[in-house]
Amino acid sequence: MFTSINPFTQETIAEYTPHTQAEIEQKLLRGERAYRQLLETPLEQRRQWMMQVASSLRKNATAHATLITQEMGKTLKEAKAEVLKCASSAEYFAEHITEMLEPRPIQSDAYKSYVSYEPKGIILAIMPWNFPYWQVFRFAIPNILAGNAGLLKHASNVSGCSLAIEQVFMESGFPEGTFQSLLVPSKDLEPIVADPRIQGVTLTGSTPAGKSVGALAGKYLKKTVLELGGSDPFIVLKDADLEAAAKTAVQGRMQNAGQSCIAAKRWIVEKEIVPAFTAEVRRLLENMQQGDPMQDTTSMGPMARTDLAEDLARQLQESISQGARLELGGTYEGCNFAPTLLTGVTNDMTAFKEETFGPLAVIIEAANEEEAIALANETDFGLGSSLWTSDLDKAARLATRIESGNVFINAMVRSDARLPFGGVKQSGYGRELSLEGTHEFLNIKTVYIQQ
Repeated sequence: MFTSINPFTQETIAEYTPHTQAEIEQKLLRGERAYRQLLETPLEQRRQWMMQVASSLRKNATAHATLITQEMGKTLKEAKAEVLKCASSAEYFAEHITEMLEPRPIQSDAYKSYVSYEPKGIILAIMPWNFPYWQVFRFAIPNILAGNAGLLKHASNVSGCSLAIEQVFMESGFPEGTFQSLLVPSKDLEPIVADPRIQGVTLTGSTPAGKSVGALAGKYLKKTVLELGGSDPFIVLKDADLEAAAKTAVQGRMQNAGQSCIAAKRWIVEKEIVPAFTAEVRRLLENMQQGDPMQDTTSMGPMARTDLAEDLARQLQESISQGARLELGGTYEGCNFAPTLLTGVTNDMTAFKEETFGPLAVIIEAANEEEAIALANETDFGLGSSLWTSDLDKAARLATRIESGNVFINAMVRSDARLPFGGVKQSGYGRELSLEGTHEFLNIKTVYIQQ
């Protein structure tokens, strides 16, 4: 039984019965049928259906947002923004999918040669709870427009979101089975991954989960895209706009209660400006209101589960015992964790070495920009990074030295339908979104024509 629990109140919202083997087989049959139907469906029709998805999300944004907030705890404002981002991305891809799928001519000794981009079948998506709509839609939108079918194994604590997303696609005109939710425990995934109707697997989640799924998919020669953990550096050089950097640092760390792979988890600040930066971020953090995520006045809701709050508390206490200084916060009750600030963090402390998945901000002092880049790269992760400086030429040079899939200059790291998104090192491989993400699960077919 899958149970959805409101993180703020700890009340049980709903319980869901896992699908049986017979039900899973029916879903695979429907998914394969839908894929075959989509092959015969003109792209223009698929575009129209996707625009209906966008329209449905916009029309029912508050209802979807309420479900997100109730199941995983982010503020209603953040949840509604997430739903609307899904809608705008559906509109973007519907507008641009034709050019993304356009065959690419290549000159050769043939009369004509080109690359075509063709769908492959059902793609299995294994998705996390922290952005329960956006993580799903950013996979589903381009794949379904391109002609693939989607099968979603969502995190068990957001099963209501999973089923609601399925309903959106069902009501928007797509053939039955185009997008389906699969309520199964992770331990039962192997026969699904092994099934020949599954043509690829995409996972967003922790690095251990990625290693497990990657190994399983490799066993059956299934293509994978893995978007995994991160310990993103937020580098502030002494010539940066300090006020703007501090404001964005707090937003990038504390949104979604800090539960984001691309949250600004390590604030690396040049020595000269550490006191001023610390004072400003402390002021901003003190003004945050943690509490009921349904209230407009709440800045930050609870964490999604009590075990996550307990693990963050462990990391906090270990770092303090290792010599870090607690500047603010550090208290929690249930899932409600106060915005917390640590200073004096060094590269041998838990808060530096481990991914911290919650509202814990840390300041790391760097002697100069060279040390700042070295500290940024001193991690097994490589998902996103943010660099703050008024010298844009220098920023462009330093960006090439930062080991991550995304570098944002004077801006907060975020995913955007127009830009490819993904990581390096232990943060995974492959890309989502944009042209590169659209092609990940397509057959990139060479066609050679000789007269």
